[in-house]
Order: sequence, then C-alpha cells, then structure tokens
Amino acid sequence: MSARSAVPRVLWLPAVAALALVVLPVLGLLTRVDPTRLPALLLSPAALDALRLSVQTAALSTALSLLLGGPLAVVLARSRMRGLRVVRAVVLLPLVLPPVVGGLALLYLLGRTGPVGGLLDAVGLRLPYTTTAVVLAQVFVAMPFLVVGLEGALRTAGARYEQVAATLGAGPWLAFRRVTVPLLLPALGSSLVLTFARALGEFGATITFAGSLQGTTRTLPLAIYTEAQSDVDAAVAMSLLLVVLALVVIVVARPKAVEGRL
Repeated sequence: MSARSAVPRVLWLPAVAALALVVLPVLGLLTRVDPTRLPALLLSPAALDALRLSVQTAALSTALSLLLGGPLAVVLARSRMRGLRVVRAVVLLPLVLPPVVGGLALLYLLGRTGPVGGLLDAVGLRLPYTTTAVVLAQVFVAMPFLVVGLEGALRTAGARYEQVAATLGAGPWLAFRRVTVPLLLPALGSSLVLTFARALGEFGATITFAGSLQGTTRTLPLAIYTEAQSDVDAAVAMSLLLVVLALVVIVVARPKAVEGRL
C-alpha cells in the first residue's frame, strides 16, 4: 500500500460522520417531494424563469469577478504598498459578513438616497431591484473566493519567475502576460467554480438589494424561499434542481481544475 493511499483508521469515523452530515439532509429532500408532481413543478414558469435568471446572473457575476478580482489578486500577492494587510482584510470581509449586511451596504450606497445612487438617479439610472442589482450582489459575496484562490496560487509559486523575466528585459506588462497569467491558469479553474457556485446560491444580499421579482430578480434561492410560504412541494422541487445544478458544475469543472495542477 502506498503512503499516499494509507488512511489512519481513526479518521474514518469522523470522515463518515462529516459525509453523512452533508449527504443525508439532501437525501431528506427526496423523501418530501411527490415524484408524480416533480416534472410539472420543475417545468413551471416560475421554476424556469428562476433557473434561467440564476444561470445568467451567476455567469455574468463570475465573469465580472474574474475581470476585477484577477488583477486585485495579483496586486495583493505582488504589491509592496503600505497597508496591504488592511486592504486584504477589507477584500475578504464578505467571506465573514452575513450576506444580508452586504445587501444593506449595497442598498445604502447605490439606492436612491445613497451617495452614489443619488447621482445615478439624477441621470435616470436606478440599480436596486433590477437584474443588474442581482449581479452586483453576487459579485460582492462571490468575488473574494476567486481572489483568495488566485492570490494563494501566486504566493505559493513565488515571485522568482517574474524576477527572472525582469532580468531578461521584460517590462511589467510583458511579464504579467507571459509569466503571471500562466502561473494563475492551474488555480483559475477551481477558483471560477467556487465563484460560480457561490453566486448561484446567493440569497441574503440579493433579496435585500434586488428584491424578489419574477423574471427580473427572483433567482432560484429566492424562488425557493417564496414557494416555501405557499407550496412546499414546489420549494423542494426547486431545491433539488439547485442541488443537481451545483453538483453538475462541480463534478464537470473540478476534475479539469485538478488536472491543471498535476
């Protein structure tokens, strides 16, 4: 038996208990739903609208997180500016804040009475309770996952490759494109998966900042909460749909991310 495959027996019991803690509640959903109603519930206009909106907004928020969070991760990992620890703490704050706090922060900043929202409202732009608000809320809570993954990869790799490129005459932008970006690629897949999955399941910040309007801001988590008040079977069916969607994303994308690290 190889050293890598040997698992101490004492670890099996807590490992099985941890697995049961994750799997059994999900299996419990299957005992609640009526199989004869499941197709109709999943194909209802409310479920399809929520599914479409969830996938679209999660994809947009993941792309925006990459566009903004990728450079931020490089700055945090490579910059030597003063106060970097404080900046890093602020960036990672959404990881520990309750999502509803993030929703309130966005609302009071970008709402009609907020300092930025008031200026936008003066030119006819309103962000709260729109699809754009959903994307912003998802970016707020999900982007730190991408920043953590990419910054960790850069810190693990070290800065020696960029330093070698600099000694060979490469400028900062050339070194970034030819050295830093390839270093990030192995960790990029797993970071994007986590970001998309977190955006897909976002609830608190979304309902606070964007509301719950069918076809506009009611994503799957919000639709589940809404249906749970009147039709438990519909809520359970949508919950199973969200579970399956999240599993597909992780199972399909995770092996590719792992291969990139080997």
